[in-house]
Amino acid sequence: MSKDLNIALLLDFYGEMLTDKQRDVVELYYDEDLSLGEIAETQKITRQGVRDSIKRGEAQLHELESKLGLVKKFMKYSDLLEKIETYANEINIESTTYNYPRTISTRAQLIMECVKESKEII
Repeated sequence: MSKDLNIALLLDFYGEMLTDKQRDVVELYYDEDLSLGEIAETQKITRQGVRDSIKRGEAQLHELESKLGLVKKFMKYSDLLEKIETYANEINIESTTYNYPRTISTRAQLIMECVKESKEII
């Protein structure tokens, strides 16, 4: 069974929507990188039961993402913040290199601080 590493991210967003048992099994498989056999041993179920639980959990996580799109929005927001931070940093460097008015550098630094705060929120 090949691992879809995006599941770990989906699990961060939607994990609470799974049953406790499903969430535990999926977390052990993706976050702890345990084998099906190891999970079966710790959860006292068969390897097939582990596999079925993982598959059902994955399907539910994908379904939630297709309906809500939170991970997609998060990724777009993160990319946008990275771009804003890069542009603000470039403005800051140019303003100090070419002796632009100090307000430009100050505002670029304020933008970078806002980006930093936004990253801490998400």
